[in-house]
Amino acid sequence: SDLSDLKIPLQQTLKSHTFYSPNSNSDSKSYLGLISSTESGSGLCIDVSCEMKTITTTTHYPHFLNLLFVFVLTTSISLSSSEFVGNGRLSDAEVSYIRRRQLLYYKDQYGDRGERVVVDPRLRFENPRIRDAYIALQAWKQAILSDPQNLTANWVGSKVCNYHGVFCAPAPDNSSIRTVAGIDLNHGDIAGYLPEELGLLRDIALFHINSNRFCGTVPQSFRNLRILFELDLSNNRFAGKFPRVVLSLPTLKFLDLRFNEFEGSVPSELFDKNLDAIFINHNRFQFELPNNFGNSPVSVIVLANNKFHGCVPESLVNMSNLNEIILMNNGFRSCLPRDLGLLRNLTVFDVSFNQLMGQLPDSIGDIASLEQLNVAHNMFSGEIPASICKLPNLKNFTYSYNFFTGEPPVCLRLPAFDDRRNCIPRRPVQRSAAQCSSFLSRGPVDCSSFGCKHFVPTPPPPPVVITPSPPPPVVITP
Repeated sequence: SDLSDLKIPLQQTLKSHTFYSPNSNSDSKSYLGLISSTESGSGLCIDVSCEMKTITTTTHYPHFLNLLFVFVLTTSISLSSSEFVGNGRLSDAEVSYIRRRQLLYYKDQYGDRGERVVVDPRLRFENPRIRDAYIALQAWKQAILSDPQNLTANWVGSKVCNYHGVFCAPAPDNSSIRTVAGIDLNHGDIAGYLPEELGLLRDIALFHINSNRFCGTVPQSFRNLRILFELDLSNNRFAGKFPRVVLSLPTLKFLDLRFNEFEGSVPSELFDKNLDAIFINHNRFQFELPNNFGNSPVSVIVLANNKFHGCVPESLVNMSNLNEIILMNNGFRSCLPRDLGLLRNLTVFDVSFNQLMGQLPDSIGDIASLEQLNVAHNMFSGEIPASICKLPNLKNFTYSYNFFTGEPPVCLRLPAFDDRRNCIPRRPVQRSAAQCSSFLSRGPVDCSSFGCKHFVPTPPPPPVVITPSPPPPVVITP
């Protein structure tokens, strides 16, 4: 099936499907960036404008996953046209029940928090893997407290591959049998939690449950999902520390935890993992980015709307695959790395709403691919480098609410720019003279004063030298 002509409307909300998917005819992937929200009552009210961004890579995807994506896409498009129903609220009894179940989990974190599924001996299954899937899905159905769209109503009987939101494909290690390869319950407004039995879905490649009301934590049994490729838990009510179990998934490429209540630090091992996309925005994470941040091979990373602080790591310039990075609305306080121009594939760079200082690096003018640049609401100063505004693909440059003192005329000819609330002479809507004088009287910013660590690339492992074995001695028989 040819997916190359798939069109997703530019104006969308989180109620529509978020795709990260291999194209069946080319090695490309599509991302739908959704990073804004407002609170409404006890639920999340999402209403944002989005752009679909196509990012070319050299990743090759197994035929198994391509087939599965076609199945998921067919159902997801029909789901995305429906409106999000349900008021997003749980009754007191439902909240109490979930709390009791989660307390059991915290008492025995690595033990059982599952349901008791009894398999009717009269049921007949295609193969043992389908039987395991039946147990997993029936346990999950018991853990669901509210399903206003009745998406799991047909989760009855042994024909698991006919369940709504469940997708089967030939097993990757045995094409003669079918197995459950994907779950897609996006936009279901389902309330409940994830039972340990989901670890029985060992052949699953896609697990998509965004825009629901699942709460609690991610089961430790997810470590059994050895070929999981995409994990989308976004826009739910998961809480607690970063789910370290995802670090044990060897084939994971896409991780989406945004719009939840995760908190604390993010393990540095995440940035050594061979991921292609990381979305952890709109949580409660609070820590400094480690110096190995630049080890990540991702093409897209969104950390917006958390409580990150400290330096923007110099190692960022080592992320040669990077297409989009969004660090907005955190607490970063440093200068930008001078060698940002090394990010030759970058199209979106957003560090707005932080406490960044100093001048914009001239090297940004070397990023010919750059389309969106947002450094607004920081404390940058100095003059805007003309080379930035001459970038051939730059469509939007936002540098308002800083302390810039000059901008070359070429910046005023960009398709879209915003220079308000700076200290630029003869430009409208600038800061007051008193504000500018107070800030600029401090003198140039000493970037070394932030104590940011210098990036030292990890040396490659030494070559393996194989010493040939000496020849056996020659035995001369007299």
